[in-house]
Amino acid sequence: MKKAEDVFISPDTTILEALQIIDRGSVQIALVVDGEQCLIGTVTDGDVRRGILRGVGLDFPVSQVMNREPRTAKIDMDRDMILSVMQYLNLRQFPVLDETGRVVRLELIDELLQRNSRDNWVVLMAGGLGTRLGELTKDCPKPLLKVGTKPILEVILESFISNGFHRFYLSVNYKGEMLKDYFGDGSRWGVEIRYIDEDKRLGTAGALSLIPGIPDQPLIVMNGDLLTRVNFRQLVDFHADSKAKATMCVREYEIQIPYGVVQVDNNRLRKIEEKPVQKFFINGGIYVLDPEVLQMIPKDTYFDMPSLFEAIIQKELHTSVFPIREYWIDIGRMDDFERANVEVYQEGFL
Repeated sequence: MKKAEDVFISPDTTILEALQIIDRGSVQIALVVDGEQCLIGTVTDGDVRRGILRGVGLDFPVSQVMNREPRTAKIDMDRDMILSVMQYLNLRQFPVLDETGRVVRLELIDELLQRNSRDNWVVLMAGGLGTRLGELTKDCPKPLLKVGTKPILEVILESFISNGFHRFYLSVNYKGEMLKDYFGDGSRWGVEIRYIDEDKRLGTAGALSLIPGIPDQPLIVMNGDLLTRVNFRQLVDFHADSKAKATMCVREYEIQIPYGVVQVDNNRLRKIEEKPVQKFFINGGIYVLDPEVLQMIPKDTYFDMPSLFEAIIQKELHTSVFPIREYWIDIGRMDDFERANVEVYQEGFL
């Protein structure tokens, strides 16, 4: 971890000296502190450039260009929370302060991600036809449709990467070559991407039978048309803590019956409940599977994930559910796609 003291400067430090410290420190920031090491502001290369455009010279004090209201973390925040905040706010550095405002350390996103790196394989199901989106998928596979400025699948991929995952399988069928051309081997994102080629549609579990060898850790399987803020690290930890062979993410779903519901006993009216709301858990399209359950998937046969879970339950193996309380949307219909194009910005994906 970079020592925060290495990038401490005073408000009177010249901008030129601050730039030298920023370059030498290799963390792209300098922390402006007082004599008690309490944070006054921060300076980045971007702050200096904006100052130059305003006519501020390099011999001016850094107080002329510093950010006087930087984002900071409290000392009692754990590193998982700090990482989540940094990812949400797109921060590269995050000063951590004690209750008096004194800098105690400087968190860096790259170090946090490296510390939280996960070797689990992630399988993204990207072979569907996307017929419910009509003409949009006539010449383009659904995972390559853009939400905001990026394809759906790229947003999903980057969500996993931000959670520390770096090993991926993409299961492809419909217009699979377009997906391979776009994502390649993953080097563009600094990760490894392999492909599962479905010569015929094998369902959300059947394609897993094509994975060469048996993974040595639980793997995550996710539909390639979901946007969610689920913390995938926490999901894998939950699976392990539950000692489950398979975990299904579930989402609460409400249905309001638009009429008064009448309860009867033979011919007698017992109760009238006006427009009741019924709540259910629905399949969230995200799963964690222990390697051994992959052997229960028939080869070269259409097999959906609910069928796999039924087979696991019949063998009386332990399964668990992980309730999704974070943002989640299944982009299956046109109105979902239009909604996702708005919410992808509101939820901070882009």
